[in-house]
Amino acid sequence: MSDAALNRRFDRLRVLEETGKLKSRSRSRAVSKLMNNRLAVVGLCLFTIILLASLFAPLLTGYDPLRIDLRGRLQPPSWQHWFGTDMTGRDVFSRVLYGGRISILVGLGSALIAAVIGVGIGCYAGYKGGWLDAFVLRTSEVFMAFPQIILVLLLVSILGQSLINLIIIFVITGWGPMYRLTRARMLSLREEEYVQALQSFGVSTFKICYKHILPNALGPIMVNITLTTAMFILAEAGLSFLGLGVPLQIPTWGNILNAAQDLRVLQNYWWIWLPVGTVISLFVISVNFIGDGLRDSTDPSQQG
Repeated sequence: MSDAALNRRFDRLRVLEETGKLKSRSRSRAVSKLMNNRLAVVGLCLFTIILLASLFAPLLTGYDPLRIDLRGRLQPPSWQHWFGTDMTGRDVFSRVLYGGRISILVGLGSALIAAVIGVGIGCYAGYKGGWLDAFVLRTSEVFMAFPQIILVLLLVSILGQSLINLIIIFVITGWGPMYRLTRARMLSLREEEYVQALQSFGVSTFKICYKHILPNALGPIMVNITLTTAMFILAEAGLSFLGLGVPLQIPTWGNILNAAQDLRVLQNYWWIWLPVGTVISLFVISVNFIGDGLRDSTDPSQQG
C-alpha cells in the first residue's frame, strides 16, 4: 500500500476518533445543561412523583378503585377519603392513582411504539433515499391526513371500544411525524465527513444508519417523544371524557373526568373532577418542561 493511501486511512481514522471524543463531550455538556435548567428539574420531579405514585398505588391506598359503596356516595374529601367519593361511592384518590397507570401507559406507550416505527423506518429510508423513501413519505402523509376522531369512531364501530384500539389509533396517527423528523435529520447527517469515511471503509448500511448516525439525531427525537406523550395523554382524556376512549369500567384519568359531563357535578361536587384535572395538568406540564429542557440541552446552536 502506498504512503498516500496510508495517510488517507490515518486521516479517516483520526476523523472517527475526534468524532467519538466530540460525542462524549457533547453528551456530558448536554446532561449538565439539562440539570441546570430549573424548569426541567421541576418537570423531572413532578413526572417521577406521579409515575411512582401510580406504579405503587397499592402501597398508598387500600381502596379498590372499582369497589362500589352506595352508602358512602358523594362524600367530600376527608381523612378517610382524601379526594372524596364519586357518585357510586368509589374512592376518587385510588381511582386517580390506578387511572394514572392506564393513562400513562396509553400516552407513553403509544409515543414509544410510534417512535420505534417512525425512527426505524425514517433512519433507513432517509439514508438510502430513492423509491423506498418516496413510498414511505407518501404513506406517512396518507396516515397523517386522517383525524384521530374519525379513526376512533371507525375502530369503535368495527372492533368495539377497547384500550388496544386506542393505542393502535395513536400509533397510526403518531408514527408519521416521527418518521418525517428522523428523515430530515438523516438527510442532513448523511453528508457529514465521518459518514463518508465509514462508507469508504465498507461499513454496512445498517451499522452506519443505526449505530453511527442515529445517536447524533436522538436529541430532537427525544424532545418529540415527550411532546407526543403529553399530546396522547390529553387526547386520551378528551376521548374518554366523550365516552370514545377506554371503556368506562377501566379507571383512567379521562374516565374519571367523564362524570363531569353532568352540570350538577361541576357545580356541587368539585372533588370528583378537580383533583384528577389538576393531576393531568401537572403531568402534562412536567412532560413539556422535560421536553423544553431536552430541546435546549441538545440544540447545537445553544451549546457553549
